[in-house]
Amino acid sequence: MVEFAGWDMPVQYESALQEHIAVRTAVGLFDVSHMGRVRIKGTDSLALVQRVSCNDAARLSDGQAQYSGLLNSSGGFIDDIIVHRVAADHYLICVNASGREKDLNWFLENRSRNVDIIDESDATAQIAVQGPKSVEILQPLTSTPLSEIKYYWFRAGEIAGFKGLIASTGYTGEKGFELYVPAEAAETIWNRLLETGRAAGVRPAGLAARNTLRLEASMPLYGNDIDTTTTPFEAGLDWIVKPGKADFVGKPALDRQKQTGLRRK
Repeated sequence: MVEFAGWDMPVQYESALQEHIAVRTAVGLFDVSHMGRVRIKGTDSLALVQRVSCNDAARLSDGQAQYSGLLNSSGGFIDDIIVHRVAADHYLICVNASGREKDLNWFLENRSRNVDIIDESDATAQIAVQGPKSVEILQPLTSTPLSEIKYYWFRAGEIAGFKGLIASTGYTGEKGFELYVPAEAAETIWNRLLETGRAAGVRPAGLAARNTLRLEASMPLYGNDIDTTTTPFEAGLDWIVKPGKADFVGKPALDRQKQTGLRRK
């Protein structure tokens, strides 16, 4: 166990190598409740998301998610985030644990009066079920047809009797889901997943495997690969920048960088 962003986190349960292989061949279970979860609601919610993020949330449909970046005026990353469109006036933003407070303040600084910003991080938990057998172990706990949830889409549903969101997302590069549930449901759901996944070879997995898995899938880690001095162009994340959309924080700096052709070597 190690301290991480104010949380006690497991580096590994038994073997980081075995946990890594379990995710690639069967299924791994991650408690990622340390991540932050922020609701943005109101008639101007889309306008706020568009202003503070570099991807184009206007392209999202209800039930769709999107990887994006919160940028500063220099085009550097305040954080990398996942935006979930619950409805036209309702978004769920998943942020990094280390950026929870600064991200929340950034939303508050940039909001208009027709937006409510709700930090649900302490009231909710987040469990990642990752691996080719993820449907097999999760489906017995929910009536939501998991095979119908496309990559980077999500649905509301019940998991082991608790209401939550089931998102076809994750940071391992593997097939799987992330479950957003009430904090008081976390222990029950975790234990039920271990039970239903025993025959499939489920393993609890820690930070070490999470890191090697995301490295193998070329997914950046905030604070290590990207930070406030790194732009999306320098990080090889050009695809999350939509320069054609209306003005957003960092856009002028990115436009200048794109014109000069500057890239990190």
